[in-house]
Amino acid sequence: MAAQDVLGQTARLASSSALLQVLFRVVTFALNAFTLRYLSRELIGVVNVRLTLLYSTVVFLAREAFRRACLSGSAKRNWTKTINLLWLTVPLGVLWSLILGLVWLHLLEVPDPSVVPHYQAGVVAFGLSAIIELLGEPFWVLAQAHLFVRLKVIAESLSVVSKCILTVTLVILYPQWGVYIFSLAQLLYVSVLVMCYVIYFVMFLGSPEATKKSFPVARVKALLPNFVEDETFVNWKEARLTWSFFKQSFLKQILTEGERYVMTFLNVLNFGDQGVYDIVNNLGSLVARFIFLPIEESFYVFFAKVLERGKTVKDQKQDDGAMAANVLELLLKLVLLIGLTITVFGYAYSQLALDIYGGSMLSSGTGPALLRCYSLYVLFLAVNGVTECFTFALMCKEEVDRYNFVMLALSFIFLCISYFLTRWYGSVGFILANCFNMGIRISHSTHYIYDYFRESPHRPLRGLLPSPALLLVYTISAVLTAFSEGLFCCDKGWMARLVHISTGTLCLAAALVTMFCTETKLIHFVRSQ
Repeated sequence: MAAQDVLGQTARLASSSALLQVLFRVVTFALNAFTLRYLSRELIGVVNVRLTLLYSTVVFLAREAFRRACLSGSAKRNWTKTINLLWLTVPLGVLWSLILGLVWLHLLEVPDPSVVPHYQAGVVAFGLSAIIELLGEPFWVLAQAHLFVRLKVIAESLSVVSKCILTVTLVILYPQWGVYIFSLAQLLYVSVLVMCYVIYFVMFLGSPEATKKSFPVARVKALLPNFVEDETFVNWKEARLTWSFFKQSFLKQILTEGERYVMTFLNVLNFGDQGVYDIVNNLGSLVARFIFLPIEESFYVFFAKVLERGKTVKDQKQDDGAMAANVLELLLKLVLLIGLTITVFGYAYSQLALDIYGGSMLSSGTGPALLRCYSLYVLFLAVNGVTECFTFALMCKEEVDRYNFVMLALSFIFLCISYFLTRWYGSVGFILANCFNMGIRISHSTHYIYDYFRESPHRPLRGLLPSPALLLVYTISAVLTAFSEGLFCCDKGWMARLVHISTGTLCLAAALVTMFCTETKLIHFVRSQ
C-alpha cells in the first residue's frame, strides 16, 4: 500500500475514532451527572478508581505489548503466527486477574458494606470482564492493521450505548444494588464489544469483499490458535519484541495510572475524595481522550507502516521519510494548538464548568483548582502523545530495552513525587506530579526525534513553535478571561455568567481567526486529510 494511501486511511481512522470518543465522553459525562443525583460519592470513587483500575491494569498488562509488536511493520506477514501470539493474551490475562484479584480482595482496604455494598462481587466481575475482552484481541489487531474504521466505530458505539442503558435502568430501579449495577454493565459492555468483532469476521471471511481485498485470512478457523507442522508456533522476532514492550508496558502503566495506584495502595484520599477527583479528572481529560488518544493510536500505525523500525532516516525511502517528517511536524502543531487553547481557556472557566456539571459538590472545595491544573496537564499530554507515538514506532528492540531502564527510574521518581505532593497539596499534587512525569517523557522523545532527523534536511520539531501573533492572542485572551472570571463568576447570577461566557467566546473566536491566518499549512493538512 502506498504511503499516501496509508496516510489517508490513517487520518480517516483517527478522525472517526475522535468522533467516536466524543460520543463516548458525552454519554459517559451525562451518565456521571445522572448517577451523582442517585448514588454516593464513595460508591462512585470505589467503582471509577478502585475497580476500574483493576480492569485497566489486567487489560493493559496482558495486551499492550502484543498490540505494539503485532502492529509494527507491514500488514503482509505470516498472520497464522501473529494470531497464535495474540491468543497468548488470554492466559496472561487470566493469570493477572487471579493475582490482582487476590490483592484487591485481601490486601487493600475493603469499603464499608453499608456505604459500598457488594464490593467482593465487583472485584470478581471486573476481573472477569478483562478476560472476556481479551478474547477479542486477535480480531481487534487484525481489524486495526487493515484499517477497518467502520467496524471499530460500530462495535464500540454499540457496547457503550448498551452499557449506559443498563446502568441508567438499574440506577433508577435498584439503586440499593450498589456495585452490582456497574458490574453487570461492565460485563455487558465487553461482551457486546467482543461479539461485534466476532460476528463481523464470521460474515466477512470468505465473502466476495474479502476475496477482492486479498485478505490474508481466508477462514474463521484461521482466527483460532493453529499448529503448523515443521514450523514454530509464533514468530520469534515478534515474540522478542513483545517481551521488550511488555517490560516497558509494565512501567508505562504505573506512569499512566500512577495517581490511582497511590490512592489505592497508600490511602492518601478517602473514597469520597477519590470520587470527586475521578469526576474532575474525567472532565479534564475529555479532549485528551477523544482527540489525542485516537491520533496517537492511528498515527502509530501510520509511522510503523511507512518507516521501517530500527533503520536510520538515511536508510528509509526518501519520499517516505519526507512524508513522515512532514506529518509529524503538522501533528505536533495540531496537538500543541489544541493543548494551548485548553490551557488558556480552561483556567478561567473551570469553576463555571464544574458548577454547571455537578453543582456545589464539585464547584466548591478543591474541584476548580484540580480542573485548572488539569488544563495545564492537557498541554503536556498533547505533545507527549505524538512524540511517543513516533518514537515507539521507530525504536528497535535494543532501543526499547534501553528505554525501559529510563522508565524504571522515572516510575520510582514519579511515585515518590506523587506521594509527597499529595501529602502537601492534596489531590492537586497528583496532577502536578503527572506534569513532571510527562515533561521528562517529552524530553526523551524530542531528543530521539532530533537525533533521528539530525542528518536529514527535515526538522519536524518546528511544529512545537506556534506563530508569534497567535501566542500574543493567547496571552491577551488569558488575561481578559481571568479578569472576567473575577468580575462575573460564579455567584452573581446567570446574567453575569453569560457575560463571562461571551467574553470567552469572543477571545476564542479571535484565536481561531488568527490560527486560520497564520497556520495555513496546518489548516490545509486538516482539510485534506
